[in-house]
Amino acid sequence: MAQAPDPTDFASLLCSKLCHDLLSPVGALNNGIELLADETDPALREQCMALLEESARTTAGKLKFFRLAFGAAGGYGDAIPTHEIKAAIEGMYPPGGRLALQWLIAGDSLPKPAAKLLLNLAMIAGDALPRGGTMTIGAEEAAGRTEIVVRGEGPRLTFDDTIRAALSADGGEITSRTAMAALVRSIADQTGGSIMLSPPGESFLMFGASLPGG
Repeated sequence: MAQAPDPTDFASLLCSKLCHDLLSPVGALNNGIELLADETDPALREQCMALLEESARTTAGKLKFFRLAFGAAGGYGDAIPTHEIKAAIEGMYPPGGRLALQWLIAGDSLPKPAAKLLLNLAMIAGDALPRGGTMTIGAEEAAGRTEIVVRGEGPRLTFDDTIRAALSADGGEITSRTAMAALVRSIADQTGGSIMLSPPGESFLMFGASLPGG
């Protein structure tokens, strides 16, 4: 079992990851506001408004995702509705964007640990597909366990060895880049679950997880 990271350091690294991912859409909002303040041409002002609307949607989508993936997800009790999980992932990867999402989630809800694990695996897979592709997300509860699969495939698959190490039972160096993988590993260890992933060199990336309590 991987050694648990220092809680304060771990929280700081997760915060660094969130700030990094929010910097682009929030920066675009700021740029759009500055352009709007100085622009008098109606056509260009309309373009600025479109930029602001898109940036606001992106920021809101990421915040919704982060709330479920990293936050306490208060208000949901011990389980998170599957439609909320789907909405969070579509907020991060909107329909018509760089990733085509395929859903194979059975049931009306998932236990909170399983939902958090699935969301983090989905983000790790999304980050590994910088030029887009297809991500398949599946989950089902059977025989007292929750089984999860996330599969990514695209024209340029990039999966860092340090993230692979952080997902392994032995763990690895925990940085802002590997913090999500360490969180996945921690959830699996704390719940008595297991994590599996496709071997290096494959043309696709696949994660599997099995957690008790389904």
